[in-house]
Amino acid sequence: MSSNLRFQVVEEAFKKKAVEVSTPKERPSEYFGKYVFNRQKMYRYLPADIYDKLIDVIDNGSRLDRSIADAVAEGMKKWAMEMGVTHYTHWFQPLTEGTAEKHDAFVEHDGKGGMMENFSGKLLVQQEPDASSFPNGGIRNTFEARGYSAWDPTSPVFIIDDTLCIPTIFISYTGEALDYKAPLLKALHAVDKAATDVCRYFYPSVQKVTCNLGWEQEYFLVDAGLYSARPDLMLTGRTLMGHESAKNQQMDDHYFGTIPDRVQAFMKELEIKALELAIPCKTRHNEVAPNQFELAPIYEECNLAVDHNMLLMSLMKKVARDHGFRVLLHEKPFDGINGSGKHNNWSLAADNGVLLHAPGKTPEENLRFVVFIVETLVAVYKHNGLLKASIMSATNAHRLGGHEAPPAIISSFLGQQLSELLDHIEQSEKDELFNLKGKQGIDLDIPQIPQLIIDNTDRNRTSPFAFTGNRFEFRAIGSEANCASAMIALNTAMAETLTAFKERTDALMAKGESKISAILDVLREDIRMCKPIRFDGNGYSEEWVREAKRRGLDVERSCPLVFDHYLTDSSIAMFENTKVMSRKELEARNEVKWETYVKKVQIEARVMGDLSMNHIIPVSTHYQSQLIRNVQSMKAVFPQDKAERLSVRNMKLIEEIAERTETIERLVEELTESRRVANRIEKVREKAIAYHDTVEPKMEAIRYEIDHLEMIVEDGLWTLPKYRELLFIR
Repeated sequence: MSSNLRFQVVEEAFKKKAVEVSTPKERPSEYFGKYVFNRQKMYRYLPADIYDKLIDVIDNGSRLDRSIADAVAEGMKKWAMEMGVTHYTHWFQPLTEGTAEKHDAFVEHDGKGGMMENFSGKLLVQQEPDASSFPNGGIRNTFEARGYSAWDPTSPVFIIDDTLCIPTIFISYTGEALDYKAPLLKALHAVDKAATDVCRYFYPSVQKVTCNLGWEQEYFLVDAGLYSARPDLMLTGRTLMGHESAKNQQMDDHYFGTIPDRVQAFMKELEIKALELAIPCKTRHNEVAPNQFELAPIYEECNLAVDHNMLLMSLMKKVARDHGFRVLLHEKPFDGINGSGKHNNWSLAADNGVLLHAPGKTPEENLRFVVFIVETLVAVYKHNGLLKASIMSATNAHRLGGHEAPPAIISSFLGQQLSELLDHIEQSEKDELFNLKGKQGIDLDIPQIPQLIIDNTDRNRTSPFAFTGNRFEFRAIGSEANCASAMIALNTAMAETLTAFKERTDALMAKGESKISAILDVLREDIRMCKPIRFDGNGYSEEWVREAKRRGLDVERSCPLVFDHYLTDSSIAMFENTKVMSRKELEARNEVKWETYVKKVQIEARVMGDLSMNHIIPVSTHYQSQLIRNVQSMKAVFPQDKAERLSVRNMKLIEEIAERTETIERLVEELTESRRVANRIEKVREKAIAYHDTVEPKMEAIRYEIDHLEMIVEDGLWTLPKYRELLFIR
């Protein structure tokens, strides 16, 4: 693509009017949930007794009585058809990091030669997707196709276009989970039970503990025309080559800057459509890198928050196309600038309204606060390798450890006040309760500015798991990941830890210790045990890597090896004891993880080889030929000594192009051969390791040569849009 053509693409995208966004005349609160079968619509469209039974299932975890399914389905169908719906689908989350759906119409034969609209309870509750066609890690063979999707009534159905979408779990014929939702629901049930038992030390009437999640979705936007001119972006989600722009994020002028008009129009339409689907969008802003942005909602119950995030990512892609953009959800689409994460703000809340990770107003409530803080740290410490495995992927591995992303070592930041409190409890031999300092004021000596209220903890951007006042922020999750992966591991680990805390405390009380004394004794043990996970310093320093290893934390960076943590004895025991996943399910999921890693790197390597041989080398040698002709022309025009003097620079370029293209050709051959060798390995784990150790380094070496060629080949000949064009929306 010539320079003029590249800029023409940008100009056309710039001149193209943003899609007209028809803003509803109502306030957002009036059209919020317009396309969701929420409680208000349940109450209107369901018989009173059916409504009460369904709400009991949703709120209290009662088993769904299939006898009410027909009445619920009839009410859903009536509402949906009034909204213009003609089809329905079971919407589920297979192990592909995306969602899946098969649409069926509301029609059946009427027995009289015509058709009638029909949607029964059987169709609502259960369907049969092909279980062997989705990633299953060997649980289902190709000839063993049967699997089941089953309605999750705790996540409301919703409408997309003309289709009623029913959130469901997805399991195999033999009962193993083949999705993210089924084990997530089990993990949430496990942490509910364990946390409720501990809560009753402080609030005897508590019946339920809910896990809350607030995700922060980061993403990049690029012009659709430029995206289409980059095969690597289209096929892998990231730029496999490209020299950094002279100006990128070094001026810090994009973060929280004025949102470009075209982007604002995109955000506006996205928020309207999201709010109509009851996704509670709250925050939007420019992120640090050029063309990088963020959307964050109000926190919700974890299962619903995960569904909403998966739905939003699909919605973003659709709306972006209407505005001449493409959304990039890859964690590291551009080298040398910030990648994109999806920070998960996680907390637990009791049904009496108490946030369990928030300080209280009385000494006993503060003891509850410390119990849940410490037991969270214990869970993170005992399973730090597993938590890293839950967020690790071929794509997120490029992001971790650089440009504000947390390092690939799980640690927790608490802040000075809380760290000092835990140290005091650990060293104290008295069974004393304690008060916590509230937020402090700070005066700026500017009369017009009111006193500022300062939080009792600072923030640490390099901490993967930071305490932020009343919740923990799990910052290591990648932008295109399903939040459920991290939430399954974290909530299961928390359930195990709280269960052990309760057992040990009860054992001391059975020996005659008072409740407060027993709790403090167990707390002291746990504070000492989990101390290695606490780190408030610079997570990017080399000293921290050495110190973390000394503390016994996992410092492995190889993605395939990190996945091993799912199959350690401690991980298997934890998942099986909490009844979240069996050994068979864990082994199958790891097969999927390793296989997915291989396929993603394999695709990148193929694209890299194709672009190198069919784009980069032809363009570079064409420019080299022009330089050679220029040198020859100089010799024909000037005396020999002057021609040689004037041709020095061109001769250096000719020689450099020759050397770099020769190196690229050799490396592409080596890359191809390393793939052949790796592909002959039968065991998928060893194959993934081979791709990590032998294929990826070759790709980095090829990129190094190409990025240097980009800087010397004439701009008008370079076929691929450059970073300076991709990264600045006008």
